[in-house]
Amino acid sequence: MELIIANSKKEKKDFLNFYISQYHNHELRRDSLSGLLKGILFEQSVMSKSIEIVPLIVKNNDEIVMCCLLAKASRMQEYLQMSFFESKEYCIEGFNLVYEKAEEISKKWQTKFICASLNIHVNYGLGYLKDSYSKPQSFGMAHNEPFIHDYFESYGFSGIDMVTFHKNMEADFTLISDKLRQKLKSKYSVRHADFKNMEREAKIYTRINNDAFRNHPFYYKRVEEEDLELFKDFKMLLRPENLLFVLKDNIEVGFMLWYPDFHQLMSSKETVGLKTVINNKLFNHKIDKFKIVEMGIIEEEQKKGAILALFDYCFTLTKGRYKSFESGWVLKENIMSGNFGYKWADGVCKNYVAYIKEL
Repeated sequence: MELIIANSKKEKKDFLNFYISQYHNHELRRDSLSGLLKGILFEQSVMSKSIEIVPLIVKNNDEIVMCCLLAKASRMQEYLQMSFFESKEYCIEGFNLVYEKAEEISKKWQTKFICASLNIHVNYGLGYLKDSYSKPQSFGMAHNEPFIHDYFESYGFSGIDMVTFHKNMEADFTLISDKLRQKLKSKYSVRHADFKNMEREAKIYTRINNDAFRNHPFYYKRVEEEDLELFKDFKMLLRPENLLFVLKDNIEVGFMLWYPDFHQLMSSKETVGLKTVINNKLFNHKIDKFKIVEMGIIEEEQKKGAILALFDYCFTLTKGRYKSFESGWVLKENIMSGNFGYKWADGVCKNYVAYIKEL
């Protein structure tokens, strides 16, 4: 068993190819993050300017069996991230090598915590799948083997539980009464994103994110350049209706990002790219599930109805177009989001766990 720091161009390619191999030709998984990983490994993305990385691969008899990108974000100095971690099969010997190197690098970087399942920033995923292993991976969420949890639990990591919710969009339901709807409309308005003014929209999105999630675990302050890059990466897949802003007194106070589950258009050999874009243009009608991926309301407008205005608008847009939807992850300890999810959704869809360990 051999641990290699993948510093050379060839070794980085080997890392990337192994990561992709974990998703390609898998019936239930789809590759939606290797483009992000490539940009980070080869320092091609805006994000790579604000992080330190140590790419690790583990070989057994010259075959790669494990990979992990150790990372520290400049705006999240206390955390060493074990990101993009993939293991071909359970191999505690290989994990021992990775974890020992993580501890060594943590001392060098002077971090207080090691976390696992965060891929640099929460916008790019958080949490390992804890159940529902026989269900397809939805766009933007993790899919992994059960043994992943054995690694972190055996090393004394604490788990942070998360859930996603699902709803049958074909069933009759009423989110809010007509009276409440009119009351909300007198206070809030909702608009679609204007991708012709992408720089402006990215600034608004960044501002709301940094206000809404400033006290959220693992969140660190975003910068406009990173969010602009994120928008540009997904511009060809998204329509203006997929990014909704809620306004009060003509000022954006919240947003909702939703989109069709693009994984339904992808084959098991495909990475998100041009083919996905073309299929989305030609076969969008074949997608029968959508994702509510992210929502944020500035702190002073939380619990005042802005989130209801966004949900009501989104459900009006999507009713009759999709059979179901799945939410992004919600912290299980977040009572406000959890209770709201139980009220408007049909129940929990999947469970996920993020891991953290204090050094």
